[in-house]
Amino acid sequence: MRILFYLISIVTANVVTAAFAPLQLGMFIVPMGTLLIGATFIFRDLVQNKYGRAKTYLFIFVALAFSALASFMLGDTLLIVLASAISFVVAETADTEIYTRLKLPMAWRVFYSGIVGGFLDSVIFVIIGLSPLGANFLPWEAVPAAIVGQIIVKTVIQMIGALILNQVYVIKEKRLLSE
Repeated sequence: MRILFYLISIVTANVVTAAFAPLQLGMFIVPMGTLLIGATFIFRDLVQNKYGRAKTYLFIFVALAFSALASFMLGDTLLIVLASAISFVVAETADTEIYTRLKLPMAWRVFYSGIVGGFLDSVIFVIIGLSPLGANFLPWEAVPAAIVGQIIVKTVIQMIGALILNQVYVIKEKRLLSE
């Protein structure tokens, strides 16, 4: 189920981004799919927790293929598909490696690795995909607001996910101690 949730969240993020206009939160511009991207990092961490690092990379590349195919089928330009793929691989790799190396409770590893992954995903995608350097959807003066808006949303999602995971593991530990 973890793998399925991981793959579905990635494809759904692409569909939602293509189907809905970005949110304008004050000065911040946030594609609707960003609300799901934070969850993909959490699901990837859950996959890694169960299947290990090596198999997780296999699932990342399967997810990359599904993501690129979904983006292309939804009518995204080749440059947007490429920007999405590059930001995805870099962010998921960073998340995987940080999650692997941190010697903290799972909830904290999810939180910290997801923050770094979300930061990299936001910066790379906006610059390569949306800025004048890429598909030129955003003028340079809007690029910082787009990056910061995505980082804020992804960080909040990571925080919520980490808090939920922490509660789940606290409940599990209490059950184990009471048995």
